[in-house]
Amino acid sequence: MTQRRLGRRDALRISGLGALGAALAACGVQGKAKPGASAAPDAVAKYWTGKAKTGHIDFANWPLYMDPKKPELKAFTKETGITVNYQEVIQEMGPWFAKVQPQLSAGQSIGFDLMVITNSVQFAQFRDSGFLAPLDHAKLPNFKKNAAASYTKEAFDPGNVYSVPWASGMTGIAYDEAKTKRPITKLADLWDPAFKGKVGMFSDTQELANFGLLKAGINPDGSKEADWQTAAAELKKQKDAGIVRKYYDQSYIDALGNGEVWITQAWSGDVFQKNVSDGTDFKFVIPEEGGTIWTDNFTIPITAKAPVDAIMLIDFFYRTDMAASLAEYINYVCPVPAAQDQIKADAAKKSGDDKQDLLDIADSELVFPSEAEYSKLHYYVSFDSVTDQQTFQKTFEPITLG
Repeated sequence: MTQRRLGRRDALRISGLGALGAALAACGVQGKAKPGASAAPDAVAKYWTGKAKTGHIDFANWPLYMDPKKPELKAFTKETGITVNYQEVIQEMGPWFAKVQPQLSAGQSIGFDLMVITNSVQFAQFRDSGFLAPLDHAKLPNFKKNAAASYTKEAFDPGNVYSVPWASGMTGIAYDEAKTKRPITKLADLWDPAFKGKVGMFSDTQELANFGLLKAGINPDGSKEADWQTAAAELKKQKDAGIVRKYYDQSYIDALGNGEVWITQAWSGDVFQKNVSDGTDFKFVIPEEGGTIWTDNFTIPITAKAPVDAIMLIDFFYRTDMAASLAEYINYVCPVPAAQDQIKADAAKKSGDDKQDLLDIADSELVFPSEAEYSKLHYYVSFDSVTDQQTFQKTFEPITLG
């Protein structure tokens, strides 16, 4: 299960900055909308008027992000008669944007009616280039009824104008308490000389920068160039003191497992899955100063041939039973709180290890964070221009090199 991230986060997938060159080269068209702009009601009506069900959906997603048996899609087809061609074709956000940008710029179909994309540099590029269809929330009753309130006020897409979550994850700290000999609670622990040479940090520049910013008491989402310099200075002190063993990609979870590091930046789903699959007892904590939340999101390309079918499928996944089924397999943060009780109900029908596995998922704050945990989570740095993106990259990339 931990392999779902292999080749995804290690290529700076969250921010897409590792593939920035390809993405910027692809982004030759100027944005048609102001960053963060909402779609006016008439724009929603204009897009959806005349659209009709086709009976088929082409769905693009990331690898290993659904049970290979696809029980949810089979249930959808059985209930609606709509067939789904599900393809695991998105490997990185930068290259994905570069691949589909020419067709979208030309008003042509990309071959998919639904795609799951991360809140990232490329999300803004998709949105601001006019490449995402505005969602008709009248067609999303399950989302309205069942989505967690925190997902209706996301900084990267306020009001869910163009997206609703597929799944989320948190970036915090994982540690082996048998080696640290004490609980880890603060970002300052990642700078503690007591753990010199045993600390792991991410090579993903935006993840790394977020922790530097939070360590300096700065909210990442509202930060500017001067703040980035302050955060970079904090991270350089940590590096120069020899506290960081390595800036890791996905391999951080193995480094924690073999004792190479005792304490590390970490993604919530990986830690949960590592403990389940290997029987380890690693701890995961959102530090007191805050952590990061990332979200992979349902979106409909503006040139989709079957947007009505696609939005029906989106809403289907917001049914409590379907949200529970998905969470039981992928173990990432579920956007439907009521799925927790559904998973417990599913567990009641099982016995032995199968029952306990489901109970562990239902009871895990890595899958169903408390409101206290949500309150400590921040989104990524928002960029006003390509120049800002490049400045950010130049500020933090040297820290991970050499």
